[in-house]
Amino acid sequence: MALKHAVLAALLGDEYSGYQLTKIFDVGVSNFWYASPQQLYAELTKLESDGLIAGREVVQRGRPNKRVFTVTDTGATELAAFAATPSKPLLIRDDLAVKVHAVDRVDPAPVIEQLLERAEEAAAKLAFFEQALLLMRGDLDEETFLRQGEHVGPYLSCLAGCRLEREMRDWCRETARTLTERAAHEERTRS
Repeated sequence: MALKHAVLAALLGDEYSGYQLTKIFDVGVSNFWYASPQQLYAELTKLESDGLIAGREVVQRGRPNKRVFTVTDTGATELAAFAATPSKPLLIRDDLAVKVHAVDRVDPAPVIEQLLERAEEAAAKLAFFEQALLLMRGDLDEETFLRQGEHVGPYLSCLAGCRLEREMRDWCRETARTLTERAAHEERTRS
């Protein structure tokens, strides 16, 4: 997947400025794609020059003017073609998992500390995603929303983010507990 597809998907909902798009990526897209603000602004320029999005200037009082972008018909066609292509399996590259893998040969204390930090980060992201789900659903319960609510795609991808963060939080906590118990056992055995 290219960044352009993530940007096109994010712009489907409405007309957004580059600043708003960076916030969307921080919030709604962060569970499946990361891009820095610089990457997003560069991608917007490229997408506009390729005719996949259209930009227009919005005059603002008391603030600098801004450009807002929408997906063009060509961009929607590109996104439809992307959606029809087979997806690649999820690839994970996580330095913390490598550290856990090597924990038999390194001091486990800093790894345990990092696991607990990651668990807290995952818990915070999970809470954020759960709140986003509530906002997307509005007054509907989840079952009703999934059957007939608007913008089910962002909701479903946010559900995936919840599950990933919940699993990461739980794995980090359990792994930290296991390593802590092993270290305590080894300390008692040596005494």
